[in-house]
Amino acid sequence: VDVFQAWCGPCKPVVNLFQKIKNEVGSNLLHFAVAEADSIDALEKYRGQCEPVFLFYTGGELVAVVRGADAPLLQKTILKQL
Repeated sequence: VDVFQAWCGPCKPVVNLFQKIKNEVGSNLLHFAVAEADSIDALEKYRGQCEPVFLFYTGGELVAVVRGADAPLLQKTILKQL
């Protein structure tokens, strides 16, 4: 889940990265979503930050968090969680 602020929007370059990884691994287990922190109470702790935050869930449980648009770290985290 790409958690973003309304004033800066979702991290568009990372959307391309996620699509590339999904095409490469061909996994139905990988899903990408965006969520505006200002409109979801459960994401309140991510409000007011100027860097994107990526939350990784497995079976409804938060299993990893990556702060910032660090493409190598995001790719490593995705592949590890798959």
